[in-house]
Amino acid sequence: MKPLFLIGYMGCGKSTLGRKLARRLNVAFTDTDSLVEQREGASVADVFRYEGEERFREVEREILEQAIAESGDAVVSTGGGLPVWRDNMARMNAVGYTVYLRRSAGRIASRLSPYGRQKRPRLRGLNDAELIEFMARDMAVREPFYAQAHLVVDCDSLSDDEVVEHILKRLEN
Repeated sequence: MKPLFLIGYMGCGKSTLGRKLARRLNVAFTDTDSLVEQREGASVADVFRYEGEERFREVEREILEQAIAESGDAVVSTGGGLPVWRDNMARMNAVGYTVYLRRSAGRIASRLSPYGRQKRPRLRGLNDAELIEFMARDMAVREPFYAQAHLVVDCDSLSDDEVVEHILKRLEN
């Protein structure tokens, strides 16, 4: 098996579903955001805020390359913006299998805890209506990149377990 990359908007469930998939496939699980935090010794939000988005995206790309070199058989959960930066999407498609976990802005907003909102720098201070409006606009910009995935899963009407089963069935084929 080559690396399985989970992509999608922040809060869509990449880390949660990635852990479940990795367990079912009996492979390692890697989360690029966690690796960025380990390497930088700071939260993603702090790296983003204090070093800027460009530096964050450069570190994220280094982490992607590290994950590709080390992962082999692994499920890799990516940051929501990683597929949009430079040639990251093409890179993941070339070396692995990409799965886009598509959810609506309203569904993602309902999944986000207050902590989940606070830890994401771009969502801080937004009320519910502003949050959904911001996410819908941002998701529309990212959609052309996400849609390049090998598999697109519309997750809104599926439970996490159903999403996992759907992906596993597609991997078998």
